[in-house]
Parts: sequence; C-alpha cells; structure tokens
Amino acid sequence: MYLGIDLGTSGVKAMLIDDGQQIIGSANGALTVSRPHPGWSEQAPADWVRATEEALDALKAAHPAALAAVRGIGLSGQMHGATLLDRQDQVLRPCILWNDTRSHVEAAALDADPRFRAITGNIVFPGFTAPKLAWVKNNEPDIFAQVRWVLLPKDYLRLWLTGEHMSEMSDSAGTSWLDTGARRWSADLLAATELEERQMPNLVEGTDSAGTLRPELAARWGLGSGVVIAGGAGDNAASACGMGTVSDGAAFVSLGTSGVLFAANGSYLPNPASAVHAFCHALPDTWHQMGVILSATDALNWHSRITGASAADLTAELGEGLKAPSGVTFLPYLSGERTPHNDAAIRGAFAGLGHESDRVVLTQAVLEGVSFAIRDSLEALRLAGTNLSRVTAIGGGSRSRYWLKSIATALSLPVDVPGDGDFGAAFGAARLGLIAATGSDPVAVCQTPATAETIEPDASLASAYEEAYGRYRRLYPAIRDAVTG
Repeated sequence: MYLGIDLGTSGVKAMLIDDGQQIIGSANGALTVSRPHPGWSEQAPADWVRATEEALDALKAAHPAALAAVRGIGLSGQMHGATLLDRQDQVLRPCILWNDTRSHVEAAALDADPRFRAITGNIVFPGFTAPKLAWVKNNEPDIFAQVRWVLLPKDYLRLWLTGEHMSEMSDSAGTSWLDTGARRWSADLLAATELEERQMPNLVEGTDSAGTLRPELAARWGLGSGVVIAGGAGDNAASACGMGTVSDGAAFVSLGTSGVLFAANGSYLPNPASAVHAFCHALPDTWHQMGVILSATDALNWHSRITGASAADLTAELGEGLKAPSGVTFLPYLSGERTPHNDAAIRGAFAGLGHESDRVVLTQAVLEGVSFAIRDSLEALRLAGTNLSRVTAIGGGSRSRYWLKSIATALSLPVDVPGDGDFGAAFGAARLGLIAATGSDPVAVCQTPATAETIEPDASLASAYEEAYGRYRRLYPAIRDAVTG
C-alpha cells in the first residue's frame, strides 16, 4: 500500500492506493485561512499537523489493515508559503501563504534585479517565497534575525513526519531562489535576500526518498518500520503526476481555488516576460510551464456567498446548453492576478450591467471570466513556445459541464474529462510514494487515466466568445489605474 498526503489551502487530503494503483480510501482534515489585513493570507503550521492527524485517524478507523501495509508516503502541498523556524524548529510566525500579496513592493524590487529572471526563469511574483522573506526582514526584523530554516508548507509536514529538513525541485522552483535549469539553490539569489544556503532544506528529486517515518508516528497509526517518505511535489506537479501529465506536450487545466493551465516540457523553456511559470517537474530531468490565475472556483464561491445560493445551484441555473455571452463581463481578480498581468493590486469587476442582469447572467459572467483568464494563460504559453492541441480538466470546478463547455470554447481546444476516479494531487503524491519505495520507472507509474468523454468547442459560439474575450482583454487596462490608484 502507498499513501498520498496533499496539504491544500482549505484542507489536508490523505489517500491510500494499492500496488495496482487502485484507490482504497481517502479522508480529509479541514483548514481555514486567516486574513488579518487586506491582501494578507496566513495559516498556523500547527493546524496542518492537526488536519493531517485527523485525516490519518479517519483512514485508520476505516482501513486499518491497508494503512498498516503502507510502504511509501508521498507529499504534495500548496506552494510558495513561507514557514519560518528557529534553531529549535519552533515556528516563528504564521505561514505567509501563496495568495498573500503584502510583499508586492519587495517582489518588484527583487524582480528589478536581472539575476532573478535569468537564474530562476520566472518573474518574482508577490506570492513567491523570496519576497515574503524580504517583507519579514523589512517589517519584522526581530523574527527575521531568528530564522534558521525556511520551509515550504508540505516540507514542514515532512519535518514533523521524519525529522528531516528536506525539499524537492518542483516546489522549490516557486521560491525565487532556485536555479531552475541546474536544479539547485542559487547562493547569489539567497544572498540578495540576506539568506544563506544553510537556511534552506536539502534538495532531492520528487521520486527520491527524503526520509523515513518516525517510529512514534508509525506506531500511532499501526505502520511498520522504515516507511519511505518521497520527495513529493508542489500541488500542481503532483496533480500532473496523478493525471499522467509528464510527457512533453501533455497539458491539463485545473479548476481549484486557483486556476492553472499546466503543460509538461521535455526541456527547460523559460520566458519570464510572458508571466508564465517555468518550474522543475517532480520527475527527474523534466520541467513544466504554468499559467496561473489566483481565483478560479474562489470566484464562484465568492459569488455564492454574495447571492446566498450554493455554487452547484448557481451553475445548475444555467442549464446544459452553452449560452452566448450576454455582454456582462467579469474580471476574476479578487486577489490580484499573476498570468499575464503580474498585478497584486488589481481587483475584480463586473462591467456592462443593466436592469436585466439577473443572478443567472452574473453567474454566466463569472464562469466566462475565469474561462477568459485561462485563455490569457494559453496565449502566454504560446508566447513561451508551447502550443497545445488539447487539455484535460481536473479540480472541483470541472464537475460543471457548463464551465467545461465555456473553457473549451474560450480556448478553442477540446477538453478531455477523465473517467470516474480521483486523479488529483493526493493520488499523484501516492504515486510518488510508490516510486520512491519500489524504484519503479516514474513514467510507467504515472500513466494517463482513461478519458470518459471529450467536450469540443462550440463552433456556433466561436465568434461570440472571441468578441467577448476582446471585451475582457480591453477591460483590464481600462480600469487598472482607477482600481490601483
């Protein structure tokens, strides 16, 4: 048996699979986000441990024999979080999360140093880890002076599970400190934020062993000795492993809290000017590109809170058939935006509202706005040298057929829907645990699931969607100065 643990923003998911990669069971532990000031987003690392304990306790209650047979554990996690520890491995402050934008000034200052783009292959975004440390140095100098270790969220769980300070390439590529092409820490970039390599965890590939489960935890959940903990992956790379998106040209679109258009690459293809992320993949000698939007299902969930209707009810009101855009445009920039704007200060907007703009029209605009934001990422990928022929849909938002029809039509690409099963980050993490424990060939393990159906673009609405996308593109520069001041 093999276990995948995915540390997300809203919860921890633990999944058990067997040697044949059949899912035996899964369980969850809930998390909440603290937003003490506008633009801030934090979590207490102790809550990650508590949520993981809840998930594993539930797995033990439901599948004690299967859990006892686990040989390998893979970790996946939300990326970019700054988890700061002192010399005794005590947490110094709440973790600053991926969607926290307080460090936009520091990010711009680091990005102005040409070494960062040249070495990392990426813009220094406010959500990345390095500018967060610069913010701590500028605003919480007493805490900065005590920092002995900087860990990413899933690697804090690894420390709790194994006692090891270790990370891997895919997650570390999102810090702005990794030489992404060479797959190693950059001493120059660390020095630019007044840090040293000794404050970073040791690096392995995601398929390698990165410690073993501590005996006291193994005893708690009835596991044997010597359970291997894989290097694992950042959440998107882990999802790619779950989806089999590991070969050059394969791609998926993820509709989670954030939205991601992910393309696997057989070589390193950076193009920072396009605001596309060029990161290491979880498998050795592979890389990937991502366009990232900060609010995907988060935008629909916001709309749900405002209207008092559930997200499922809102999308059901749209019916089955894709509608032509109404003329109401929604910008889903509720937390700022990454691809393609790199704008932490921009905020969302509706435009084109009229007396006839009812709840259904607004819901349609929200879904279209996210679809057009993903189209922005597709255009950015094309500028970075990657052309896609189709994508596979994953994430909670992919349960909406209407949304998938909208995305297919906005992208002018077929969207494949996997067969029944959960092929997300927890499943990908479990696959990495299997590889690390058995030495199996990573590509052979990370196969693509069967496609249940393919949603084709609606050719009859192609011109209407293209026109609506043009309105969407014009709206950002039109409101940017008014919104950001």
